[in-house]
Amino acid sequence: MKKDLTRSVRETLEILVVAGLLALFIRTFIVQAFKIPSGSMLETLQIGDHLLVSKFLYGVKMPFTDHIIVPVTDPDHNDVIVFEYPENPDVDFIKRIVGVPGDTLEIRGKQLYRNGKPVNEDFTQYTSGMVYPRPASMPDVLPPDQYDEYFNGKGRMSHRDQMPKITVPEGKYFVMGDNRDGSHDSRFWGFVDRDAIEGKALFIYWSWESLTDIRFGRIGTIIE
Repeated sequence: MKKDLTRSVRETLEILVVAGLLALFIRTFIVQAFKIPSGSMLETLQIGDHLLVSKFLYGVKMPFTDHIIVPVTDPDHNDVIVFEYPENPDVDFIKRIVGVPGDTLEIRGKQLYRNGKPVNEDFTQYTSGMVYPRPASMPDVLPPDQYDEYFNGKGRMSHRDQMPKITVPEGKYFVMGDNRDGSHDSRFWGFVDRDAIEGKALFIYWSWESLTDIRFGRIGTIIE
C-alpha cells in the first residue's frame, strides 16, 4: 500500500512537472494570451477581448531574453503587435505598425502620411472633431539627433494631430492605435525596438464585458 501511494505521488508530480514545462514552452515559443485593457484599438479590438499572440512568426527568442536566435519574418505595415512598452518594459502594449525601418512619416491635421502618400485605412477611427494646431516651433523635418527630445513621453497634445517628417531608424518601428484620438502611442513616446516586439496578434478566443454580456460573435475573429 505504501509503495503504491509513493508511486502515485511520484507519477502525479511527474505529470505536473511535464505539464508545467510544456506550458512554459508554449508560452515562450508558440503563443501567448493577451487581454485588451483599454480602448486604444477600438473598433478593431474591444475592451475585454482575449487574444492569442503568435510568438514565433517574427522569430524564436532565447528564453528569458529579447535576443532573437532564429529569425523568421519581419514585422510589416498594419501588423497588430504586442510589445514591451518602452517607458516600462514590464508592461505589454498592443498597437498597429504604421512605420517600418526606412519609412518617412508625417502627420498633418491628424492625417498620416507615409513616404509622401496619405494613409487611409478602414480600421482607423477619430472620435474628436478637435484638431490641435501645429506649434510654430515644430520643424518641417525632425533630424534624428532630436528624436529623443521630441519623443519624450510628456505628451503635448499637439503631437496627437501634428508631427514633423521623421525617418524610422533601422531596427525600430512606429506604432499607433486604431482609435487615433484615444491612443497613447509612438506619437508621444517614440519607436518600438525590434527586440521588444513579443508577437503578432492572431485571433480573439474569448470576448466579454461581463458575465451577462459575453460577445459570442467576436469569438474566433481573425485580427486584421
